Amino acid sequence: MPHAEAVIVISTWPAEEDPGPAAATLVEERLAACVNILPPMESVYLWKNTVERSQERQLLIKTTRARVDALLARLRQLHPYEVPEALVVPVTGGAEPYLAWLADCVGV
Repeated sequence: MPHAEAVIVISTWPAEEDPGPAAATLVEERLAACVNILPPMESVYLWKNTVERSQERQLLIKTTRARVDALLARLRQLHPYEVPEALVVPVTGGAEPYLAWLADCVGV
């Protein structure tokens, strides 16, 4: 799989809620090969003209460009936020065996 096909989707999740079931759904539905759930962190952001501070967890979702639209649609369905973070970051390199595994997992 060319490097240009792999992407990482970055999202956040409220720290008081378990993102594990949503992550498992994305993997089970072959929309993602892997989801890393990072430890709680503090986020500072502007929401409805007010600076907010929240405890959140970062999700690193590994997939391919071909699966991004379906993944983002499903993430919106599963996510507790009104406006979930979803940033698509292209992968510019990586180990070919890992990239091949990723493509195989999401059926590309």
